[in-house]
Amino acid sequence: MKKNSLPLPFKLLLGIVIGAILGLFCRSNVAGTAGLMQLFVCLHGLMGQFIMFCVPLIVLGFIMPSITRLGDNAGRLLGVALLLAYASSVLAATMSTIIGYAVVPAIKDLIARPEKATELPTAIFQLPIPQIMPVITALFLSITMGLAVVWTKAHTWKAMLLEFQAMVLSIVEKCVIPILPFYIGTTFVNLGYEGTLSQFPVFIIAILIVLIGHFIWMALLYGIAGAYSKKNPVEVFKYYGPAYITAVGTMSSAATLSVALECARKSKVLRKDLVNFGIPLFANIHLCGSVLTETFFVMIISQILYDKLPELMTMILFIILLGIFAIGAPGVPGGTVVASLGLVTGILGFDETGAALVLAIFALQDSFGTACNVTSDGALTLFLTGYAEKHNIVEMIERKVEDATNLAESYAVKAGSVAVKTTKKVAGAVKKAVKRKK
Repeated sequence: MKKNSLPLPFKLLLGIVIGAILGLFCRSNVAGTAGLMQLFVCLHGLMGQFIMFCVPLIVLGFIMPSITRLGDNAGRLLGVALLLAYASSVLAATMSTIIGYAVVPAIKDLIARPEKATELPTAIFQLPIPQIMPVITALFLSITMGLAVVWTKAHTWKAMLLEFQAMVLSIVEKCVIPILPFYIGTTFVNLGYEGTLSQFPVFIIAILIVLIGHFIWMALLYGIAGAYSKKNPVEVFKYYGPAYITAVGTMSSAATLSVALECARKSKVLRKDLVNFGIPLFANIHLCGSVLTETFFVMIISQILYDKLPELMTMILFIILLGIFAIGAPGVPGGTVVASLGLVTGILGFDETGAALVLAIFALQDSFGTACNVTSDGALTLFLTGYAEKHNIVEMIERKVEDATNLAESYAVKAGSVAVKTTKKVAGAVKKAVKRKK
């Protein structure tokens, strides 16, 4: 019997709309909805804890097996992926800087400071679910262990990793994706209650400029990737609607990873082995949308607070270092701007007020920057597909769980046959020794 279900994009949009309405209602009646808001904060915290707990598992479950399938080409593709992510972030920030020098002086009087937010109530129940390891640790462990399996030709480990990937996939499909609409809904309840949504019109011009920048950069990336790979980029980004909407709701590349994988797997022009390798990797190191946004906003804030734009050489140094920080920033809400606050204060010379204003304005559009990050990962994976084909890197066809099981069983059979032969030899030697004694 076929199970009828609403499509994921509709569920996500429904969560956003209902959550925003509930959040604004609770904000207008703070005293009467305190208990309800405590419940929403509790549910949001529990679901967020579970989703973030699963993120290192997803990274381990997809990157390690993918590296082992790539075989001797894994190291080369990893280097290409890092170079692509860094170049994308730096060039996106460069475009944002050019736009900033042209536009910021004209809109500085239209940007105002955000009002003080309403503080969220304390959750009625909290259940911390610590990750088994930080996301960055999982990323580097996946890379080093995957390469080690390739170098040592550890076939048993390779079979185990394939089964582990199937286990993680089942968790994603049966647990993570079903709760995402509810998690996004409670996120927008909190935003509406805090007053962030009511502050949005104050920064509408700046945010619109950034959004236009996002789409320009995504169009450039997909266009260049399509030209390089000689494949139609439409066959990639047309599947990214659910991932874009999920990223808008979660504000986290890491939390959107499961949906992004599902979207990329639908594309017929992306190699499946490179999807499993590239999408989880880029989710943690490719933050072009966040970098583009932060670069534009620091220029706006510099003009507002200090009545001047940063010097060109200062911005160049900031962009070069920001690209490095973006690769190391965690794929969580506000990860890029938090990781780079040292650059904002040290390179650009912002004081505490300037740094706080960067965080505040960045938070208003963080969801759209994350959506740009996630959607752009498909373009870089298309780059990787073109690179692999141009350099004759053979596609490693993904084994099914049964294949992995059969592989493990074959080793068990071999081990068993060796044990039987050894036992027979020992028994024969014992019989001969007994006959000699007789």
